[in-house]
Amino acid sequence: MSDIQIPLIFTDAAAKKVKSLIEGEDNPNLRLRVYITGGGCSGFQYGFTFDDQINEGDLTIENQNVGLVVDPMSLQYLIGGTVDYTEGLDGSRFVVQNPNASSTCGCGSSFSI
Repeated sequence: MSDIQIPLIFTDAAAKKVKSLIEGEDNPNLRLRVYITGGGCSGFQYGFTFDDQINEGDLTIENQNVGLVVDPMSLQYLIGGTVDYTEGLDGSRFVVQNPNASSTCGCGSSFSI
């Protein structure tokens, strides 16, 4: 039994959505990249994009044969977090549940440490 801790959880719901979106593309090497940038109403904000490149130092997490990629700088703010996909009355989107955030804005895409 391994004691290796995965620093970020990539949920089944998020992986399923990524898989369905990638199936419509001509590039089977695409992965969902989550990253942190400065900005938003709380100081930092989450970003998501599809990427077929894995850079040196990137963390890749696989679920349902699809990948989530995080660069080392963003990972330091995301350790212990969860990348999920939700659907509701306010729309559908990828979301980050981040235990490191001391506050978040109402939309959930901006946070502070």
